[in-house]
Amino acid sequence: MYDAASDEPTSVQESLVSTDGQPSDPRTSLPGAIGAVAGGGELETVLDGVLAAGVAALSPAMGAIFISDPDRPGLQLVASHGMDDGAITRLAGEVADPAHPFSAAATSRVATFDREATMPDGSAFVGAYLPLIVSSRGVDVPLGSIGLGWPAPRILDDAERETLTAIAALAAVAVDRARLASTATERSEWFERMAHTDPLTGLANERTVGRILELELARAGRQGSEVSFAMFDVDDFQATNRDGGNEAGDDVLRRVAAVLAESVRLVDTVGRIGGDEFVLVAPGSAGMTVARRVLDGIAALPAVAGRPITVSAGVARFPIDGTDAESLISAAKDGLASARAEGRGTVASGIAPAG
Repeated sequence: MYDAASDEPTSVQESLVSTDGQPSDPRTSLPGAIGAVAGGGELETVLDGVLAAGVAALSPAMGAIFISDPDRPGLQLVASHGMDDGAITRLAGEVADPAHPFSAAATSRVATFDREATMPDGSAFVGAYLPLIVSSRGVDVPLGSIGLGWPAPRILDDAERETLTAIAALAAVAVDRARLASTATERSEWFERMAHTDPLTGLANERTVGRILELELARAGRQGSEVSFAMFDVDDFQATNRDGGNEAGDDVLRRVAAVLAESVRLVDTVGRIGGDEFVLVAPGSAGMTVARRVLDGIAALPAVAGRPITVSAGVARFPIDGTDAESLISAAKDGLASARAEGRGTVASGIAPAG
């Protein structure tokens, strides 16, 4: 590893030479790799530090770390040394070949030292390729591979092999830790999402709808605007459950939820608050228009268990039909009762409070 400007050994190289002029133990570079992993941060930055420690210890002409990405096929290059952009692009393409040393190390989980090869310019080349492996419940899990290369001739001694093996192990720990952190984040996001959504339909749950309704009413009260609240009830849902079973009932609920989600505006909120009960919170006075659009969309759905899918709806408006959440919901329920009395697939307005 040389400074490109001065062509003189860097301080890293100088640190690998003892005071009597003899090369020092390459294992003295391991604290740098350990520090890179312990310091944390973005995975690519950590692996750059780990690879730099390997370069400092073993002075290769080039090196790279590839990892497997659960979301993408093949190995992905995450750290490199001694290669220009063209060489990096070529290497990334070549590694797609399962027989390539980087790929072979990752899949076979076997380290290869002193592997001879010929460079594109015809020069002899010696490489060492090691898998990145962690153990999970007694099973070795491959995460990628690391490789370093030198102009031939070059044979790694025992201390150098031990150092490179330790470097590979530290790189594997870094990759595994990053994956665990990603999984923890995804699980946290999933739990957060589940706390606010109905698991069957993916719509907002009753608690979330209630909170949003209160917020919209407070905002409308400050601005002197309106809020529409609609309740939807699947017609003859119990009969569908009886004739087609719970699976048919769940199918109906998911289809109704899909139509609801597709029919509303971005500012609207739709949710499921009970067995076959759905609601809509719509800022402004467009609740009746949206409700009719929902009913038309649901009426176009194919039958389930031999029964057509329809819903009835009741719509109430703040502040005309109710001045708080409780009275608005009550008015929407009254409207729903009126709609159901009129027949399947109808919508009715809520009843404004007397006085």
